[in-house]
Amino acid sequence: MDQHTLLLAAAPLIGILAGFINTLAGSGSLLTLPLLILLGLPANVANSTNRVGVLLQTIVAVATFRRRGALPLAGSWKLIVPAVVGGILGAEFAVDLDEALLRQTIGVLMLVLLGVMLLKPERWIAAHAVPREPRLLVEVPLFFAIGVYGGFIQVSVGLFLLAGLVLGAGYNLIGANALKNFIVLVVTAAALIVFVVNDQVQWTLGLLLGAGQALGAWVAARFAVQRGAEFVRWAVIVITLVSAAALFAGVGS
Repeated sequence: MDQHTLLLAAAPLIGILAGFINTLAGSGSLLTLPLLILLGLPANVANSTNRVGVLLQTIVAVATFRRRGALPLAGSWKLIVPAVVGGILGAEFAVDLDEALLRQTIGVLMLVLLGVMLLKPERWIAAHAVPREPRLLVEVPLFFAIGVYGGFIQVSVGLFLLAGLVLGAGYNLIGANALKNFIVLVVTAAALIVFVVNDQVQWTLGLLLGAGQALGAWVAARFAVQRGAEFVRWAVIVITLVSAAALFAGVGS
């Protein structure tokens, strides 16, 4: 059995792990993007195809959070709309992708985020009765910028959305995690349209990975609701640390 066949056989298992990681925090694309490139896709096509699995996993995650009453959608349009607009713009930029410098920048931002989670844990696990009213002058540009990044390359966008939702918009961590998945869902759907129009999606590989990612998302969403905010916070810390190390080591280059 050659390397290509082995990678194809491993794709659903890698998808399960990526879907689990993405649903709890983010950075599952650090697994799926290199896999798609190793399977022979150009970087921009791999980046586009990766969105198929992300779309499927977020559909499953959002449905699971919603069934368990953990998805706080009230008033969230003020965050979702700028993120979607940014996602479309970012996807347009990504058609001709050059990711080397961006990967290093992501690593630095993730280490900053890790420091905040370790030094101010109470801000991540505090249970707010309701999110505070969005501060439009801060949060609209913030979520627009996150949307641009998510549309552009996707890697670790969930971590940045979690930070914006918890530290910026005042959501508790479980609610933020559920809403993060919903925002990723709509941003990914918008970005995927751009990539399909530009004929940059390899559907067979995308759906193969996506089947595993959907299963991983279902398991992770149930874990998040059952285990609570402290479990999710430590999952985010571990995933952030490993992801930042992988980025600096040049994974996917």
